[in-house]
Amino acid sequence: QRRGTGPDRVGGARHSMAPSRLENGVTGSMEWSVHACPSQIRREVGAVFPSLGSADMTHLLIVATCQHSAMDLVQMGDAVDVEKDLLLEQFMAWAKPLCERLMAQGHWADYIDPCSGLPMVHQEGQVVYAEVEALSVLQGFKTSNAGCCKILLHPKWGSAVYPASMFTTAPLEVLMAAVATLP
Repeated sequence: QRRGTGPDRVGGARHSMAPSRLENGVTGSMEWSVHACPSQIRREVGAVFPSLGSADMTHLLIVATCQHSAMDLVQMGDAVDVEKDLLLEQFMAWAKPLCERLMAQGHWADYIDPCSGLPMVHQEGQVVYAEVEALSVLQGFKTSNAGCCKILLHPKWGSAVYPASMFTTAPLEVLMAAVATLP
């Protein structure tokens, strides 16, 4: 299902195809990659979005994002809370208009609130999206346990990473065109 190989430019960001991804790139300080929904997490994603039918699930694209944090997000305290809020706002400022553009074109799209793990657009379900586990499957990132929480370990940034995801049934070309229009 991969679409081509080699370097390309999308929205001013240089990216290259990787074997496990359909597309990837950088927008501002956020790394992103586009994946077909793998069978390992299809059932869980279906539980998060119960209105998606099985036909939609076969065309579902997951946009996994990672933002590099100025600090280790496993730590606690006011400074970490402020950093998480900033990274949340940056993700929402990217994902919301992207979903709106895709939905205006007639495609299903949604994004996860990283604080609750719940969908922001299609709120008919109450199943939490397991962001860390999904990114481990999608990107092959390692994880670690910190108390009762599982944390993501980015290969360059360690636990100074803020993961968040967006989903759509739009074709890859439509998604990439919408990403290119974002500031």
